Amino acid sequence: QVQLMESGGGSVQAGGSLRLSCAYSGYISSTQCMGWFRQAPGKKRDGVAVMLAGGGSTDYADSVKGRFTISRDNAKNTIYLQMNTLKPEDTAMYYCAAARDHNWSCRLRLGEYNYWGQGTQVTVSS
Repeated sequence: QVQLMESGGGSVQAGGSLRLSCAYSGYISSTQCMGWFRQAPGKKRDGVAVMLAGGGSTDYADSVKGRFTISRDNAKNTIYLQMNTLKPEDTAMYYCAAARDHNWSCRLRLGEYNYWGQGTQVTVSS
């Protein structure tokens, strides 16, 4: 059974940076997708950034392109989300997710992800 645990959230001012981490246990192969989603109060959960656990096939939401970077350290069973130039509209609960099915192309589609962490809060003040 795959388990995911996020960390690294917090409160920052606009223009600041945070790095989120997602440590996972259980087996995830290189051809399974992992990534980050977020949900602001009163809004639906949306994809932020995804990638293959083995690397490659990254995809980003348009709103974060050029500011956020997803990466992974397989030796540590951890994926990261480096968030730079944060904006108040980035405020949300951020969730780590992993897909059960194997794929060669990762997409920001909520329904394709089966395993979820409990989330870490990111708050950006203006």
